[in-house]
Amino acid sequence: MASAAAYYYTGCEHDYQPHFLDSCSLCCRSLNQNSDIFMYRGNTPFCSQECRQEQIEMDEAMEKKWKLSSSSSSSTKRSSAVRQNSDSAKESDMKKAVRTGTVAVI
Repeated sequence: MASAAAYYYTGCEHDYQPHFLDSCSLCCRSLNQNSDIFMYRGNTPFCSQECRQEQIEMDEAMEKKWKLSSSSSSSTKRSSAVRQNSDSAKESDMKKAVRTGTVAVI
């Protein structure tokens, strides 16, 4: 794999497309060919375990926030549906004849 500098000096800088393993996805530090690359979620490279762990924690916080917001919106929808059902039940109850009396359960 040729470096970006090699493309620049050969006059091909406009054709250069950076490779996804050229830099850390979090801190954008250059990844050396002779050093470890820490991967996350398939094809996301990081320069260190610390950068990778920070990204994992950010993703987990985002997922937790998303789950909380989706559960609160779904519970709002559920309570609205329950309210609508109880309103329609009250309307239908008003149309029914009601007998009062004693109920015995054996």
